[in-house]
Amino acid sequence: MYNKGLISTGLVIFAIIMTFPVWFNKLNAGDPPKPEYPPNGEKECVVSASEMRDKHMIILDDWRDEVLRDADRVVVEVGGKKYRKGLQTTCMQCHTSKQKFCDTCHVYASVKPTCWECHLTPEEAATKTAGAAAMKAQPVAAEKAHPVAAEKKETH
Repeated sequence: MYNKGLISTGLVIFAIIMTFPVWFNKLNAGDPPKPEYPPNGEKECVVSASEMRDKHMIILDDWRDEVLRDADRVVVEVGGKKYRKGLQTTCMQCHTSKQKFCDTCHVYASVKPTCWECHLTPEEAATKTAGAAAMKAQPVAAEKAHPVAAEKKETH
């Protein structure tokens, strides 16, 4: 090999660049996040806290598959308390803030869950409910503003 020195130097530089984040931070990823726990003081969940920390996505994926694909909406019973399978029907009843609970760990771990592509956060659900109520009242206001349009509706 005629370029042995260049190849060795290149490999050393490559190794330094690839491991830079690890040794620069001295193997410290920072303090783990402390998510905000339920405001109602609830301490028990559908599984233990350590198991939920490790396997919540597996649990939620299993629930999704069972509910949507198998129509299995059976209630999960833990310690005499019954829970319905679902992110919005169970999890978000206690963990009411996506930003304060979900996002603190997901941002730290640099993961982007796909839950929120279909589900609404409690804040969005409240806004949507308020918006739907306003929309029910809106046609009456629109007819008052446009009496000609209201007359056309009556004649058809």
